Amino acid sequence: MSKLFSPLKIGPLELDNRIIIAPMCQYSAVEGNAQDWHLIHLGNLALSGAGMLIIEAASVSPEGRITPGDLGLYSDENEAALKRVMEAVTKYSVTPMVIQLAHAGRKASSRAPWDGGAQIRPDEPEGWKAVAPSAVPHAEDEDAPVALDDAGLAKVRDDFVSSARRAVALGFKGIEVHMAHGYLLHQFLSPLSNLRTDSYGGALENRMRFPLEVFDAIKAAVPQDIPVWVRVSATDWVPGGWDTDDTIALSAMLRERGCAAIHVSSGGVSPKQEIPVGAGYQVPLAAEVKAQIELPIIAVGLITEPEFAEAILEKGEADAIALARGMLYDPRWPWHAAAALGAEISAPHQYWRSQPREYKSLFKNAKVGQR
Repeated sequence: MSKLFSPLKIGPLELDNRIIIAPMCQYSAVEGNAQDWHLIHLGNLALSGAGMLIIEAASVSPEGRITPGDLGLYSDENEAALKRVMEAVTKYSVTPMVIQLAHAGRKASSRAPWDGGAQIRPDEPEGWKAVAPSAVPHAEDEDAPVALDDAGLAKVRDDFVSSARRAVALGFKGIEVHMAHGYLLHQFLSPLSNLRTDSYGGALENRMRFPLEVFDAIKAAVPQDIPVWVRVSATDWVPGGWDTDDTIALSAMLRERGCAAIHVSSGGVSPKQEIPVGAGYQVPLAAEVKAQIELPIIAVGLITEPEFAEAILEKGEADAIALARGMLYDPRWPWHAAAALGAEISAPHQYWRSQPREYKSLFKNAKVGQR
């Protein structure tokens, strides 16, 4: 039996297989509100047969958006717009829907990637002042953010909790907390971006304090049957930055708090990063975490071939495989992986007739008559 197509539990959430669609920002919302694009995009991915679909990062506040086009879940209008999408998609989806909650911190107020991705300064149209652990910009030539004070920290915590409650009301089956890619919670973790001298800066224990407080607050605010987990950058890829030993220490603290999984990515906090990009380049990071932490570990990053994904799981380097851009390129990747590995997969019955003749049992319980 294929390991990739065996069941997996993330907390109480049961997955049919171990293929996860990783969150991918679309930069196509208006004032944080989901649009028709999100309905088309997510509707397509929800028919893939993947074990779980994590929709793009939803910002917990207007100032927490990466770009003016980021999806938000901080207002009644945001919730209503996303409700329309969720109701349509989940009506036909064969994949559980999960949401990632995020705050961009000092990487906020930026242009969309197709517009260059540069910072939009506060005095420019659509720009705003960013907030961060410390008044240190992401790049030297950027506008410096405002360092969060006690009131600002409390607001961020409350914003994450409010968005988590909205996510539950919308019917999402789980919540991933974004602590990676150089965004706000990662900024607290990394000594490259956190220069505070209070109880939230300095030693590793202090730098972990605020991200853990946010996790605890979310966990306390949602029902027990809603798993909560985190995405982490296992290393900053910069000397003196956050590294895998730190990630293992954080993961151990999260496990004690009821974290359901660790989604292992890397980088993003510094333009000085030097990333050895290649097939499966982040898998060794996931394997290091898995060797020390008894939680489901999700590996991600240029895992494009079914046989490679299967081998990662067979070797015990991770418990699930996440795909992002590869899934955009091939939204039926799980179907093709099932065919390659001799497995079965769920698909909408409207698509059963697409099964090639040589794969008589590709789709689970497919019974197609002819009239």
